[in-house]
Amino acid sequence: MARPTKEARLSAVHEEALRAFNAIQSAMLDERRKCLEDRRFSVIRGAQWEGLERQFENKPRFEINKTRRSVDRIIDEYRNNRIGVSFESKDGTPDDKLADACASVHRSDERDSTAEEAYDNAFDEAVSGGIGGWRLRARYADEDDEGGEDDADEARPQRICFEIIPDADSCLFWDLNSRRQDKSDARFCFVLVPMTRDEYKRRYNDDPATWPKGVSRSEFDWAPADQVIVAEYYLVEDSGETIRMFRGLDGETVEHAAAEFEADEELERTLLATGFEEIEPRKPKRRRVHKYLLNGQRVIEDCGLIAGRQIPVVVTYGHRAFVDGRERCWGHIRFAKDAQRILNMVLSKLGELCAMSSIEKPILTPEQIAGHQNMWATDNIQNWAYLLINPTTDAAGNTVNSGPLAYTKSPAVPQALSSLALLAQDALKDILGNPQEAEKMISHVAGKTAEILQTVLDKQAYIYIENMAKAIRRSGQIWLSMAREIYSQPGRKLKGITRLNTLTQVELLKPVLGADGRPTAENDLTRAALDVSVDVGPSSATRRQAAVQASTAMLPVVEDPETKVVLSSVALANMDGEGLEGPRKWARLKLVRMGAEKPTPEEAQQLKAEAQGQQPSAADQYALAAARESEAKAVQAAAQTEKIRADVDKVKADTIATLADVDLSRRQAAIDAVESLHGMIPAPTPLPGQPPGLGSAQE
Repeated sequence: MARPTKEARLSAVHEEALRAFNAIQSAMLDERRKCLEDRRFSVIRGAQWEGLERQFENKPRFEINKTRRSVDRIIDEYRNNRIGVSFESKDGTPDDKLADACASVHRSDERDSTAEEAYDNAFDEAVSGGIGGWRLRARYADEDDEGGEDDADEARPQRICFEIIPDADSCLFWDLNSRRQDKSDARFCFVLVPMTRDEYKRRYNDDPATWPKGVSRSEFDWAPADQVIVAEYYLVEDSGETIRMFRGLDGETVEHAAAEFEADEELERTLLATGFEEIEPRKPKRRRVHKYLLNGQRVIEDCGLIAGRQIPVVVTYGHRAFVDGRERCWGHIRFAKDAQRILNMVLSKLGELCAMSSIEKPILTPEQIAGHQNMWATDNIQNWAYLLINPTTDAAGNTVNSGPLAYTKSPAVPQALSSLALLAQDALKDILGNPQEAEKMISHVAGKTAEILQTVLDKQAYIYIENMAKAIRRSGQIWLSMAREIYSQPGRKLKGITRLNTLTQVELLKPVLGADGRPTAENDLTRAALDVSVDVGPSSATRRQAAVQASTAMLPVVEDPETKVVLSSVALANMDGEGLEGPRKWARLKLVRMGAEKPTPEEAQQLKAEAQGQQPSAADQYALAAARESEAKAVQAAAQTEKIRADVDKVKADTIATLADVDLSRRQAAIDAVESLHGMIPAPTPLPGQPPGLGSAQE
C-alpha cells in the first residue's frame, strides 16, 4: 500500500486539529469567557458596568475599584517570594555536580530570556482571571548571526528561552482528556498567536485575505477583521518501532532499526555472514512532540519533532476544580464582582442625588419673573439683599400680591442606599480580605502580634503561590527534557549563574578522570536523569536584608570571639550598597575558609590552588613520591595489558572475517580456538585504590 503524500498527510493533520480545537472551544467557551470577563473587570476602566449599560444609560456610572487593590497585594506577595527551581539526584546523592550544573544553566536561561516577565504575566492572569501560562522554546544562541551558506542549522548552538503567552484564557487550550493540573498527561495543545496582516505576510509570504472565515468555526474566528490568528499545534507521538537484535560470536549484542535495513540492503546479509545470529527483537516506546503551525485553511509549516519529550507549554491556575466532568477555573475576582457592582451602583446613585440642588427654590409664573431674570440668576454670586417679582392680577384685572406658587424640595437620601453600601463593603472585605488592617498596625504593637496579623492577611495568597510553584516545577521538568538534547556538544561552554547570583562557566562533556581512575565526562547533561523541586521563599534581596538584621542583632549577646567573626562576616557578605563588592567577596571567602559556608566550584578551586601553593613537609614529599612511583608502575602494567588485548582482538577479528568461507564442520573448531584465546590475557595490575578484579581482560 502506497504511503500518503506529504500534502495529503498535512491535510489530514489540519482536519484533525481543527476538529479537536472546535470540540475544546465548544466545551470551554463559557468558562473561558468568564475568565476574560474577570480580567477585564479588574483591569479595564468601565468594564465593571459591562452588561448594565441599558439600565444605567444617561446616568452617572462611577467605579471605586477595590478588586484590583486586592489582586495587587497578592501579586506583591508573590514577587517578594520568588520561586526557584532545584535539581536533585534520584538516588539522593549529596553534592551532585551534575544537578548543580543543571541548576546553574537553568538560572542563566531564565535571566537571558527574561523568564520573570513570563512568570509575572502568568501569575497576574491566574490571580485575576483564573488561568495563565508560558512556553519554552529552543532558539539560536545568537539569533542575529544567520550563518553562512555552508552552515547547517543543526551545527548552530541553541539556548532554551521562556516566552510569554498573553491572554491565556483565550489563547491556550489543552486536550479535554487531560486531568492533571500541570497537563503532563495531555496528548496535544493549542497556543494561538494573533498578529497583524502585514506581519503575517512578512513571515509566511501569504495573503490571509483569501482565508474562509466561517466554515465549521462558528465558536472561534480564526481571522478577525483587524488581525490574523496562527495556531501552534503540539502533538504527542509515541513511536513503537521494532528494533532487531543480533548477537555475535563473542557475545556482543548489536541493534538496528528497520530504517537502517531499508537504507542498506546488504546490512542483514553482512551480519549473518560474519557470525551474528538474530535474537528476540524489542519494541521500545519513545515519546516525542511534533509541532505544526496552522491557519484556518492549511498547515503553514511542519516544524517536525522538537527538542524534548514534553509539550513545552506550562499552565498555572488561580483556583481549579472539576464539576460535572468539566474543568473549571477562577481567580480572585469571580465572587467579588456582585458586591463590587452593588457598591458602584450605590455610589453612583448617591452621586446623582448630590448633583441635584440642596436648596429649596421658589416656583414662579413667567409674569412674576419677567424683567427680573438677571437678578434671580446672579443671586448666588451677587448675594442681593432682596429679590423682586411682579405682582399678579386676578380675572377682573385687580392687582394681587402673591408669593411663589411653591418651593422645590431637597433630595432625600433613601436609608436603604446607605445600608446597602455598608453591606457591599462588608461583603468585599469578606471575599477579598481586609488589607486596611495591616495599615492600622502602629509602632507600639508587639513584633509577634504584627507577624500574626500579617500572616492572616497573607493566607489568601497561599493557594495562588502554591499553584504557581507546581507550574514552575513542571517548567523545570520540560527544561530538563529539552536540555538533554540541546546541550549535548562536547566542549561547549555555557554561561551559568550560581545560587549566590554570581556568574560562572559550565563546560559540557568536559573530559576528567573519574573516582576509579578511568576517563569520564563531566557536565554530561544528556544523562541528567534528575528530580525537579521548587523552593518558595523571599526574594534574594529580602533574604539578604533579613540575614544582615539577624546577624547584627545577635552580635551583642554572643561572647565567643569566633562566632562574632562569623556573624560580622555574614552581615558584611549580605550588605547591599555601592563600593561593597570587594568587601562582600572577602567576607564570603572568609566564611568558606572557616567552614561556615559551602564553597562554590570557583571557590573550591581557589582554596585548592592556595593549598597546593604551600610547601609540603618531608614526610608528605616522600609519600607523594612513593605514590607516583606506584602509579607509574600500574600505568605501565595496564599499557602492556592493553597491548596484549589489542593483539588478541586483532586475531579474533581476522578469525571472524574468515568464518564466511569456512564450512560448518570447521566453524565450530574456529570458534573454540577464538574462545581459547581468552586464557592468554594476563590479569592487569589494579591501580592504586582500585579493587582487585576491575578492568580484567575477561571484561
